[in-house]
Amino acid sequence: MPFDFAAVSAPFRMQPGLRRLAAGSPQLTPNRPGDPALREKLGVLSAHAETALLTAAGFDAAPALHALAAHAAAERPDAFDIDGPVWRAHHLDWSLDGTEVRGDGPAPIGACLRALPPASRAAALLGLAFAEDVAVIDGASARIPWLAVCLPSHWAPEDKIGRRFAEVHAPVADNQVLLAASDHLARLVTGADRWERFVWTVTRHPTLDQHPKRCGGAPWPHDASVDGIAARAYFRTERQTFIPLPELTQAIFTIHVEMQPLAAAITEGAQAQRLHDAIATMSPAVLRYRGLTDVRDRLLAWLDRRARA
Repeated sequence: MPFDFAAVSAPFRMQPGLRRLAAGSPQLTPNRPGDPALREKLGVLSAHAETALLTAAGFDAAPALHALAAHAAAERPDAFDIDGPVWRAHHLDWSLDGTEVRGDGPAPIGACLRALPPASRAAALLGLAFAEDVAVIDGASARIPWLAVCLPSHWAPEDKIGRRFAEVHAPVADNQVLLAASDHLARLVTGADRWERFVWTVTRHPTLDQHPKRCGGAPWPHDASVDGIAARAYFRTERQTFIPLPELTQAIFTIHVEMQPLAAAITEGAQAQRLHDAIATMSPAVLRYRGLTDVRDRLLAWLDRRARA
């Protein structure tokens, strides 16, 4: 589903921005061989699975994981199905029979699944079959007891596991609204309705995986021109949705990360103006948090010119 530019608004505020999901709107996006999300997820699960597949002590993730698999099979039967103990990822040509890896698809996928502990393979298969990263939110405790996140946006999943919703968002700049609403949001998204939100940023990093230990810290070039900065900038977006599991008082939180060069993402003058006005009204704290302090003025100059073109 394409990014909704209505999420880019001014004055910029860090806020939940939830809206009810339209009936029939899909929440999962199948991966196919060659897709960037599949390529980067496979790299993370092959080399850094301990930072991506995480379960809080004492939490049984099996009910939520089976609910996610059932949702995937119902929503995207062309990409995934369940037949008793057999889970099949059709586009990948790999499956699990219980915990046994079967198939003849791309060899690196089979090797990755076989190298993982058997208990982690189902989460990994779902993670590779779909572009979305996922987490479980527990409505009763407002905690996040399970994560399958390969493509974080400058945060470390291993630092968030088991924490309350408010603690997870504590490092976010200008987070007062988010923190005040966190317990209410946890209860809301674990009810009967489906919800979605869109978030965005401008970044100098082209990778989908932006784990702080794996994403380079090189700064924006100080001497680059307005056009030089724009040429190095990427528009990073996330569509986040909630698959409610009211019978468990839980929800599955999905995160679909996409990345485009800024010049390719901004195709209309109105989009450039919206992004200009949002960045222009970011507080100094938000600019620092997003790494935009040094390039704010040059980005604004490029966006202003693009809006007038």
